[in-house]
Amino acid sequence: MPRSVLSGTISSPKIDVVIDTGNPFLNRTVDGFLRIGTVAASKVAVEETYHCMDKGSISKGKLEAALKKMCKEGVYWGTAAGVYAGMEYGVERIRGKRDWKNATLGGAISGLLISAASNNGRDKVIKDAITAGAVATAAEFINYFT
Repeated sequence: MPRSVLSGTISSPKIDVVIDTGNPFLNRTVDGFLRIGTVAASKVAVEETYHCMDKGSISKGKLEAALKKMCKEGVYWGTAAGVYAGMEYGVERIRGKRDWKNATLGGAISGLLISAASNNGRDKVIKDAITAGAVATAAEFINYFT
């Protein structure tokens, strides 16, 4: 039986935005905020576009609600990423080493700070710190193997 194979490459344009605050800690924090905040806002834009196309209508109110949701999600996830990037860099500077342990500690500290700022109870704050540390460590190992 004949078969065909589709092969090729997909590439996307690369956009680099550099904001130099003169402080490496702030540079990494701002970079994390902008990168992940943009991803979160883009995700919401695609979801809201799908909902409008599915329903077949769009209104000024829906557009305003979508923009508000984009900003809210972008700021939330951007802040979380910025806190993590800053904490990981801070841990790296304190330890004087660059390894997976920085991701673990940076993630745990970030999870703890973000959960505590959300007025969660003590047990929830500890669980969030453990989860964030585990996710950051897993991401670090995945990046190492790819």
